[in-house]
Order: sequence, then structure tokens, then C-alpha cells
Amino acid sequence: MTAPDITRRSFLGWTAAAGSAALVFNTFPGATEPQAQAYEPIKNEEEKIVWSACTVNCGSRCPLRLVVKDGQIVRVLPDNTGNNEIGTQQIRACVRGRSIRHRIYNPDRLKKPLKRKPGTKRGDGEWIEISWDQALDEIADKMKQLIKDYGNESIYLNYGTGTLGGTVARSWPPAETPFARLMNLIGGYLNHYSDYSTCQITAAYPYHYGEWVASNSFDDIKNSKLQVLFGNNPLETRMSGGGETFVTQRSKREHGVKTIVVDPRYSETSVALGDDWVALRPGTDAALIAGIAHVMIAENLQDQAFLDKYCVGFDEDHMPEGAPKNASYRSYIEGKGPDGVEKTPEWAAHITGVPATKIKQLAREIGTAKPVAINQGWGPQRHANGENQARAIFTLAAMCGCIGIPGGGTGGREGSYSLDMQYPFNTNTENPVETSISVFGWTDAVDHGPEMTKTKDGVRGKDKLDVPIKMIWQYAGNALTNQHADINRTVELLRDDAKAELIVVSDIQMTVSARYADYVLPDCSTSEQEDVIQEGSSGSMGYSILASQAIKPLYECRPIYDVMSDLADRFGVKDKFTEGLTQQQWVERTITESQKEVEGLPSYAELKEMGVWKKAGESVIPLKEFREDPVKNKLETPSGKIEIYSSKIAELATQWEFPEHLPGDVLTPLPEYVATWEGAEEAKKNEKYPLQCFGHHMKGRTHSSYGNVDWLRDDAHPQTAWINPIDAKQRGIKNNDKIAVFNDRGRIHTTARVTPRIAPGVVAVPQGSWYNPDTKGIDQGASMNTLTSWHPSPLAKGNAQHTALVQVEKIKGDK
Repeated sequence: MTAPDITRRSFLGWTAAAGSAALVFNTFPGATEPQAQAYEPIKNEEEKIVWSACTVNCGSRCPLRLVVKDGQIVRVLPDNTGNNEIGTQQIRACVRGRSIRHRIYNPDRLKKPLKRKPGTKRGDGEWIEISWDQALDEIADKMKQLIKDYGNESIYLNYGTGTLGGTVARSWPPAETPFARLMNLIGGYLNHYSDYSTCQITAAYPYHYGEWVASNSFDDIKNSKLQVLFGNNPLETRMSGGGETFVTQRSKREHGVKTIVVDPRYSETSVALGDDWVALRPGTDAALIAGIAHVMIAENLQDQAFLDKYCVGFDEDHMPEGAPKNASYRSYIEGKGPDGVEKTPEWAAHITGVPATKIKQLAREIGTAKPVAINQGWGPQRHANGENQARAIFTLAAMCGCIGIPGGGTGGREGSYSLDMQYPFNTNTENPVETSISVFGWTDAVDHGPEMTKTKDGVRGKDKLDVPIKMIWQYAGNALTNQHADINRTVELLRDDAKAELIVVSDIQMTVSARYADYVLPDCSTSEQEDVIQEGSSGSMGYSILASQAIKPLYECRPIYDVMSDLADRFGVKDKFTEGLTQQQWVERTITESQKEVEGLPSYAELKEMGVWKKAGESVIPLKEFREDPVKNKLETPSGKIEIYSSKIAELATQWEFPEHLPGDVLTPLPEYVATWEGAEEAKKNEKYPLQCFGHHMKGRTHSSYGNVDWLRDDAHPQTAWINPIDAKQRGIKNNDKIAVFNDRGRIHTTARVTPRIAPGVVAVPQGSWYNPDTKGIDQGASMNTLTSWHPSPLAKGNAQHTALVQVEKIKGDK
């Protein structure tokens, strides 16, 4: 069976029929003609509204009201509760959530269990339809064989966030998913730490603050005199009309706080919130901050009293025991450190592309505003030097002295008020296997797992891996291919079934990752099952959603809870897995146990009727207690203080190995600027690939979720590559020309968006577009990760997917 060629026109006709016709057509992969589906919609049913939700990984979490008629979803309505005030706001879904019907009734929708046809390779697109019993029998038998031959450490649960907002149907964090619960009962699995969104900043936090510390919530901006956003773009990444898009815009209208946006791209946040755009070269935030720090120190604008009392490592008088002379951050800035280079604004300007006069202006503006909110998104840390980028922004917040107070911030990403919901299904089992690898390191573990070590590859829980990954389980995620780096290389690895011997994908769509599986299991969407939905980031408001089942499961799709229960039965642990409860009963138990911790939370029956329950909370001000009494409320760092200089990293630098040792593969105890492979400085010298390229978030997708929805992909938000007019003119490229973006790892074809909204020397390709190689290997889907590298960052061993050099050319014959 091969995938059918479904035209947009035929799909639009099909979805129109879904609203009124008695039959929906079956277009499973391989079908050449529409076929009547396996279920009959309810006839003559009155139109009703059912509460559901959009559960993808955007940082928001929006309730939806699904209008159902004759067993079909015919319209999607937004939340109609609350008002336009922060803390009690409506949670209006964005264009993605409002188009969810086109995800549910999609030509790519999986309909029956599929098995890769014997004799074919993964990715060939040839499948055999099989029964659920056959699929689960064969998967269980192969798992038992692999566990017997290689042990439980050979079973890997891959990263996925397609149903991040669910409870029973949850795909992240991995340890709280249904598959993890099953594996915990039969000996465990190889886990991963961190995530593709925050890998480098997650690694940086313990060495600076002792643990993850968010920044002040966006509603607290009312207390600020100035807000500085480093690579934070909530108006595209957290688009909910009740989430941070609403909170930030409402706060801007009410309080008018000046906002400086530091970003290579003039994002939607820059347009709607920003008063000043600082267009720096990607991966140079730490250099910019060093230049700012130089001015602040020279003009005595830093909050020295705060630095003396709450921090370690800023100057020579406040260094940890054993640190070498002139190892402080101030010495580094003043050129007294080992490199002997003074970090003047002129030095920073050469690296960042930001004029020295602008850097001086920024320093004085930031240094004199009290309080100032320093905030970073997760773009700056997604570089080869991302750990230092994150720590540098933390350090700027410390120099301003506004940590732990209203109107200030820690330099992290915004926090938000949250309910203390309890999730017994997700948290009452433990993984017996203590070994874990970086979330980005799984391809290495498939390829050469036993060669991976603690000091070379960041293996945790033991000194080295004993076995390679032999099975990959991918639930509701696309990181098996599309969201991982260097897709062409990844696909080549996956096609070799002598390495990973079993790949199982469970999803609602025939995603790019599903193409490279051995078995594909059709999951239910949120609309086809009941679940408790976690809140999103919404300033000072907390909320909980009870998504009811709006329609019966389509085709032969089954909820993941039922599938895992049946798989558990094949291992003799079904009773332990279910604890005798149905999915609905787990939902009820979740609400009941949460009521003990969340004052005012309605009962299951009440919440089911309400759909969404909201609670006005408080502004989040992290480290408030530490600020009030740093002795009584010490941080989890060795000194109990904020550590600008990290003795732990200094120690790791003497122990860790970097056998490939590309530029930037170094650990520094200070948040220094480090030039890296394929970074800004290499771009100046690289004649073959002179343009920096990174993948930004865009309105039409949440990562790759919604990437196959016609309204968004074809009409509202088509894929493009942003290029500055200076770079475009040099290449004879005009707006809307068809262009190729390429390097030694791959080539994509897309449409040029020629715009001054991107810094010169930089190309931005929206990440998440679905990889679609033609017969020549050219990615016509224009997935950013066709161009990115497997090479990890030094400390986190994380995904440096904003670090890539490319060339761009107009496609011949395009006029």
C-alpha cells in the first residue's frame, strides 16, 4: 500500500461532507478510492455543544466548545466564560485551535493499525492493515525478545508533545505517560532528561540558581519601568487569547511599559509589544550582554549591593574558595581574565552586528530603570553556546538587582500562576531503570549506544550505556524525524532495522515520524475521549478543563489508555496498570484528589457541566523569599547564592571529553561569549555557506502539530524563508521567488519572503513544516531540520538547532 494523492479540492469537499452527510470517507494510507467508514453516525440527533480542548505544546491550553450534529463535529466555538480582565479572562483559542476540525477529519488521519510490509524499508510507505490483536501480539512478542536479549535499557520512550495537555492521554513528560506506566511495571526503560524546547537552559539553571527558576509573570509588568525580552515571542509561541498573548497585550494597553525586544527577527511580539527592536546576530546574546556589562561597570550602573549580598562570582572579592585569580565576571569584562580581551561595546558590536552606540544606549537605559524586567524566551538557548547564552541573561538580571521583587525578573522565561492539581495515574509508579540520556542523544544511542559515556555524552545514572536502543516508542510526537536534527541522516539511521529493531508510533495522523515506523497505531483525538486538561500559561489565572467525549472514536481508532491496558495484559500486568479503573474513573479520581489541594475546585460532575473552571490567582515573583532572607532561604547551589561563577562547571571542564572538539565545545565557569561551529563569526569567513539560519515559531503550527491543516498550511500561513533585502539583492532574489536553502546536510525548496524584518546575514525558516523529500532528495516540505546538525551543545548535550550555516539561491527557471 502506498499513500494516496489527495488533492486539496477533494479534501475540502470531504470535510464539507463531514458536517452534514451520513457517511465520512475512509482515506487511509494506501486507499485509492473513498470507502465507507466503519462506523455509522448518530442520526437525527439534536445539535449539541460539548466542551473539549486543544492540547498541543504551545504553552497555552485552550478550551473549545465543539458543536456536534448527527455524530459529527460541525463547528468549533471558543470559550464563552470570563471577561477581558487579567485573572478572569476568557481563554479564546487561536487560529490553530479554531481549525481543529481539520485535524480531526484530515486526509492524513490514521484509521487502522498498520504494519510495515515485509521486504520493504522504513519510509517506503508500503503498509499492511492488520487487526489490533495482531498488532499488540506482535509488538509484545518483539518487546519480550528484546528485553530478554538486551535488557530493559534497550527500550526507549522518545520525546513527544502532541498531547502535552492531557492527563490520561499524556505524551509528556515521558515519565508520566501511559507507556512509561506500563514499562515501570515490567522492569523499566531507558529514560531521557530535558526536552527539545529548553535543553540548554535546563542544564544551565542548576549551576546558576540551583534549580529551574522562572521569571516574574507577565501580569506583573505593571510594576516595571522597563521590560527587556531576549528572544521571547509570546505572540506567536503562546498565542491563546486567554494566555500570554492576551496578558501581554492587555498589560501593554493598561500600563504602557516600554519594551525592548532583542531578536534577529522583527517578530509579532516586536510589532505589537515592542518599542525598540535590537537585531543581533543569532547566538551572540552573551557578547551583547558583555558589552552592556562593560558600560554598566564603567559607569557604576550595576546594583553592587545586590551582587555583594546575593551572588558569587561577580567580582574578585566574592569568589568561591579555590577559584583562580582574575576569574570573576568583572575581570572577564574588563579584560583581566585569561583571554586578556576587554569586552567593550566596540568588541561586542563586531560580533553581534549591533552598533556600539546602541549597546551603550541599552546599557544606560537598562542600568537606570528601576525596576527592570529581564526576560528570555527559549530561542537564545537553542544554540551551540546556548547554556552560556542563558546564564549571561541571568547575570544581566543580577546586575540590575531586580530579582525577587515586583516589576523585576530573574532573566528566565515568564512564570504563571498554577493550580496544585494531582495526577495519580501519571505519578504513582516509578521507573526501575535509573539510566538516562539527553533527549537529543537518542540517535547516538541507536547507532553506538555502548560507546556513550558519562563524561563524553552526558549519560546519567551510570558511567556508560551497556546496550544500544533496540526499540523506540513514539507517542503523539514527531521527534523521531521531523523535529530532530539532520533529518536526512536520521532517516538513513532509521531505515537500518538491524539497529533499532522495533519502532512503534501511536498518533492520530500519518506524521513524518509515523512513516518510519514498523507499526502504526491509530490514536483517538481529545474530542473522542474524556480527559482532564492541564492549564496553560495565563499570567495570574489558574484553570482546569474537563474535556468530554464529543464524538465516538473514528474508524478503528482507540484511546491510548485502552491500547496500553491491552498491551499490559500481554505482559500479565493489566490489573496493576488499570488498578481496576476505566479512563473515566481515572478522570474522576484526578478531580477528587485535586480537590484536596485546590480550594474551590468543582466536583467531577460540576466540572463536566462547566467545561472550564477558573481561579484568579496572584502574580508570580520567583525568589521573593530568597530576596527577603538569603540566609534562611538559601538556593540549592553550593554557596546557597546565585552563582555567576560556577565551581561545579569549572570541575566538569577538567573531566568531560570532547573528542570531535568543534569550535564552541568548551565548558566555562562564567557565562562567557563562546564562538561556535557554524556561528556568527564562522559565517563571516565561510564563503560556501555565509548565512546563519534558524527556525522560528510561526502562527500556523505548534512545532509540527497542525502542519497538515489546509486552512493554515495552504491559505493563512504558508511556509516561507525570511531573507533580508540586502542578502536577497546580492542573489537576484525577489519577494515570492522560489528559492533553495541548502548546506552539506540537505536542501529545501520554499518561497522567499524578502523583508527588512530579519537581520542581514540571517535566514529564518519557520520550524515544524513536514519533511517531504522528492525523488532527488530535495525537501519540498521545507523542514528546517533538513538543515540542522546532530552535534550537541557542550553542557546539556542538547539540540543546537538554531546553529546552522546555509546558502540561498533562486531556483533556476523561476521568474
